[in-house]
Amino acid sequence: MADDRSQDALRASEQTLEQDAPEEAPGGASSAGGAPQEPMTEGLPAAADERRSGQERRSGQDQRADAAAAYAAAQQTAPPRSEVEDQAGSEGAESAMETDPEPQAGEEDAGQQLEQDIAELSAKAEKADAYLQLAQRTQADFENYRRRTARDAALAQERGVAKLARELLPAIDNLDRALKAAGDEESQFAAGIRLVHSDLLAALQRVGVEPFSPDGEQFDPQFHEAVAQQPVDGFEPGVVAEVFQQGFRHGDSVLRPARVLVAG
Repeated sequence: MADDRSQDALRASEQTLEQDAPEEAPGGASSAGGAPQEPMTEGLPAAADERRSGQERRSGQDQRADAAAAYAAAQQTAPPRSEVEDQAGSEGAESAMETDPEPQAGEEDAGQQLEQDIAELSAKAEKADAYLQLAQRTQADFENYRRRTARDAALAQERGVAKLARELLPAIDNLDRALKAAGDEESQFAAGIRLVHSDLLAALQRVGVEPFSPDGEQFDPQFHEAVAQQPVDGFEPGVVAEVFQQGFRHGDSVLRPARVLVAG
């Protein structure tokens, strides 16, 4: 409203200034602001013309002064332009918020989309946890299988070695008897028997099979087999006095106990 009043005052002052502007005479000279070159009306004295032009100038000046005063009063009463623009902008924003429901709908759609994204991420996280647990169980099962397979392979190897050693023990016993029968003979035949006997014992030792002869040890039923028990000079009771057949063991297991004579 105040801007309208100030604009009306400006227009009124412009119109007044236009009315007061001197009109161009037909002969090219202005009607005011200077002495006319030619008299406006024939038969009138020049003094009358001068008084009339002076009155017109004074009336024009008074009108311009009134218009300027009205414009100044309108400027003083009008509020600052920034306040009017801020008020208009706030009113326009309020009216836009009242009449336009689209932002609320957009916010609702964004909230629904966010909830949907969160639900999808939660489902994917649950699947990832399930796959991780499955992978961990599979890895644990594979480790157990690997250890079980290695243990079974080692046991199978031990059983194979023990079985082969038991098959060779009678041959080694016969070689021992042949060497005892040969005594201190230095023939090539006795040397061949000794060579075969030592090679078999070395092969068994390479796979973990070792012979043992418990002469003078305390009798142990886990490793010794008592063939007889009798008093023997120089031996305490319960001590192995003589070994009839040496024993063999593979690691901690006994393949064949030693056959011994125990002093009584």
